[in-house]
Amino acid sequence: MSTIAVDVGGTFTDFVRIDEHGNVTQFKLLTDVRAPERTVIEGVRKAGAVRELLHASTIATNALRGQVHLEVPKVGMLVTRGFRDVIEIGRQNRPKLYDLLFEKPRPLVPRELRIEVDERVDARGEVLRELNVDEVRRAAETLKSRGAAAVAVTFLNSSVNPHNEEIAKRVLSEEFEFVVASHEVAPEPREYERFSTAVVNALLMPIVSSYVSRLVEGLGDGCEVYVMSSSGGLVDTDEARRRPIHMIESGPAAGVVAASEFARLIGEPKVISFDVGGTTANAGSVVNYEIELTGEYEVGGEAHHGRIVKGSGYPVRSTFIDLAEVSAGGGTMIELDEFGALRVGPMGAGADPGPICYGRGGRVPTVTDANLLLGLLPDRLLGGEMPLIRAPVEEAFRRLGDPYGIAGESLRIAHLEAARSIRLVTVERGLDPSEFALFAFGGAGPQFAPFVAEELGIRRVVIPPHPGVFSALGLLMADWRLEARASFPSDLEEAFRSLEEGLAGRLGRVDFFVRMADVRYRGQGWELTVQVPRPCTLEDVRMAFEEKHLTVYGVKLEREIEVVTVRAIAVSVRRKPVLPEAPTSGSTEPITTRRTVMRDDWVEAPVYRREGLPRGFRAEGPALIDEYNSTTVVPDGWTVSVGPKASLVLERT
Repeated sequence: MSTIAVDVGGTFTDFVRIDEHGNVTQFKLLTDVRAPERTVIEGVRKAGAVRELLHASTIATNALRGQVHLEVPKVGMLVTRGFRDVIEIGRQNRPKLYDLLFEKPRPLVPRELRIEVDERVDARGEVLRELNVDEVRRAAETLKSRGAAAVAVTFLNSSVNPHNEEIAKRVLSEEFEFVVASHEVAPEPREYERFSTAVVNALLMPIVSSYVSRLVEGLGDGCEVYVMSSSGGLVDTDEARRRPIHMIESGPAAGVVAASEFARLIGEPKVISFDVGGTTANAGSVVNYEIELTGEYEVGGEAHHGRIVKGSGYPVRSTFIDLAEVSAGGGTMIELDEFGALRVGPMGAGADPGPICYGRGGRVPTVTDANLLLGLLPDRLLGGEMPLIRAPVEEAFRRLGDPYGIAGESLRIAHLEAARSIRLVTVERGLDPSEFALFAFGGAGPQFAPFVAEELGIRRVVIPPHPGVFSALGLLMADWRLEARASFPSDLEEAFRSLEEGLAGRLGRVDFFVRMADVRYRGQGWELTVQVPRPCTLEDVRMAFEEKHLTVYGVKLEREIEVVTVRAIAVSVRRKPVLPEAPTSGSTEPITTRRTVMRDDWVEAPVYRREGLPRGFRAEGPALIDEYNSTTVVPDGWTVSVGPKASLVLERT
């Protein structure tokens, strides 16, 4: 029996299987965007007997973006009297300052499904007005009559004392299958963000529960399913059903986990995770093998060159890997705008119809089509199983102008956009990208990598083994991970210990705990999240906070600090797959040559087969290295060699 890791992407679903002897096999299937679980089930059956399925998916965030072919359920809301419109008023952010026709995001709960009740807890946690159970029952009847499928309970100051929320949830659970109390998912101050988090969780509960149920039923008995969370750890299906907000960025998180663990294996302490798939390019930073985390996210909103536009979506307070995402994937469409200027993205071709070269009916050229036209890709992918059709690609580019000139310019634009995502997680975090190694993966990452590195002054690029399915491999490298939070602790150490005891009871075996704190200078409006030692004192927190404040803002103040929220993370370590070294002998000669464009010039580049390259192999660019699921481009001015753990290491000469 074996373990299989599955990463459901917008274009391909990636599968990596490891058997009881540690042997790793990989394959890809085109994603069924209407029912992604069908693709997962098909792949598992193809793999054979499977004991354990590790799963990464973007179904949660796609549902909020309207990209999932499922009916979005109606959500009801039980709220403290007088606070019915908090989720609509929000923070009064105006994402488009000069757009006179701008409309705020539509509230996820219409006003008629927001029911006010008489209850009140003050800021110190004292219950001023006990909740009336009969009033809750009447509210439940009203919500059911109006078609609500799930309910969010959002009471004032419940992060300090959840007494009334607990009563409401108990009563509502008699009538509704899906009920979430805000203190369960965001026990933090700021009512708008907490209310929004609870509402998003309630909306996703029916969608994720239905998806997980169909998946588990389709897989049959004997296969255990675990899900990657947005914070980079694995959780069971019960946790995914109860807190689906934790899997909003499930897919991209797996890639950063893989980069962090592979960096530890080969001794690269500072790396940039650069994942370019069929739909997007994602970047994250890893310093001293530790992944950067953030405590806030805005789901379903707009992104402007990788930045989430504040106020354009729905805020969620949870722990996420700090990622930047841009539309620069293989399936990103290439068009002319209304003024005749070249535009790359933000729309993508997805899996259906996909790029023109897939021969599935696509008519708009994509980045993958440009790579094929310029000779950067072979005529067949996936070990020869997937032919790429060149003739209609050239015809489509010709409609835009000179086909080769348009294709080359499109790639330059895509490289610039991808470089922007890396700047967001380095330069804008006080980090110098030139001090990092670029870990490039995803099907298109090894084609982008050297050109993006040049844009950022990076001199070293690492292409890990199996780059096209590296995010799925990251699932096999992940550990069990659960988190708990508490706000405004009166005793710092006692608060952490209480959280850790609760987590130990839920997780069972705990190998170690990670402690984090949301901290600000007294009087500041927002916090920074820092990791603190165990055990820790207020002085430990101050030192960690001021170091990060200096890095992010370039200054530290002579002012008291305030610990707003403490976070405890319990980690149970899983056995990791053993990645072999490259063979000691093998062919170092190119298997063929391919006419390709590099730096605007046609060259006859030697083509190597990666699977046969031995340790000690070294070549100078221009060169191409083909493998099952990707092609690595080595331009002139770069060398490539086989490094530790069968990695490819590109260095600027």
